[in-house]
Amino acid sequence: MEALAMTAESGDSALAGDDAFSVVQLDTRDADDHASCLQHWRQRYDQLSAGLFSGKFEEFWFGNVQVFRERTNQVIHEIGSAWEGSRTVGVPVALDGTGWYCGEACGVDSLITLRGGDDLDYRTPRVHDVVAVTTDTQAFSDYATQVEHRDIEAEIGNRRVIAATPEQATTLRSFLLTVISSLEATPELLRHPQMRKGLEQAIYASLLTAINGSLDAARASTPGRGRQLIVDRAREYMSAHIDEPITVADLCTELEVSRRTLQYSFQDILNLNPVSFLRALRLNGVRRALKSAEHGHAAVADIAAQWGFWHLSHFAADYRTMFGELPSETLRNTGSGANRAAC
Repeated sequence: MEALAMTAESGDSALAGDDAFSVVQLDTRDADDHASCLQHWRQRYDQLSAGLFSGKFEEFWFGNVQVFRERTNQVIHEIGSAWEGSRTVGVPVALDGTGWYCGEACGVDSLITLRGGDDLDYRTPRVHDVVAVTTDTQAFSDYATQVEHRDIEAEIGNRRVIAATPEQATTLRSFLLTVISSLEATPELLRHPQMRKGLEQAIYASLLTAINGSLDAARASTPGRGRQLIVDRAREYMSAHIDEPITVADLCTELEVSRRTLQYSFQDILNLNPVSFLRALRLNGVRRALKSAEHGHAAVADIAAQWGFWHLSHFAADYRTMFGELPSETLRNTGSGANRAAC
């Protein structure tokens, strides 16, 4: 098993100096070794097809979430269980046939799930590539209740394979792969708590959207005056926390409304959704931080992460659209110091 980067706990070529997150990237040559890659899971992998085994594993763990991707090239029988108090949701990236997950057929557009402590029993096809999130059940449930007003554990129940449309599976798959590619490029930005918080909430929102196939998407019935009050209260809260990277989840929790109600209220009153409104505030926060950087010495990526931006290329594009220049150009204009991390 060849380690490309190990967790801080292991001590092997770790990203040192911070125990708030861990990164594991491994190439494996044995199914049994591959089974031991996933932290805090109990697993055994038996290779069922003939041939040399080759696997690749990536894991990023921060806050309440464990995001991972694993790829194998042989038919494997996986048994075991996830850590107690967890909920896992995954979606295949590529399969060369049908897998059998806890007695049910699993295709490329299937959402698979596992509750911590329940038995995992999975026979993979020969080519198997899956991306997944394991998270603290209570944290995920609290987010679903406070932000979406949903009892997500009751919705999932005892299901192991969740019905989803191809569009929902594709959206979740693309999002999780983007998360992993972004963290591969800049894992050190996970040292910023604002980055971890924003990314955790984005992952929860994406999971809830993918599991939302059977729910009524009718417009929330909040009277017009009620929507004005919601927007007013939201703006008051934003003004009082102008120097913080506020999220939609923060607003839903503070105002005790669902994401949908908040969405319709902003759309009706301001003709702008709350995500766009908050993004504009955060972009302005970044701009102020860049302009006040002493002698222009700062890392654009670090300042962006402090304001909750985790996808740096999207951030740079949004910044340029908003202000007509790249963040690195704003930074250069604050003094003669060279920008050490231009976007």
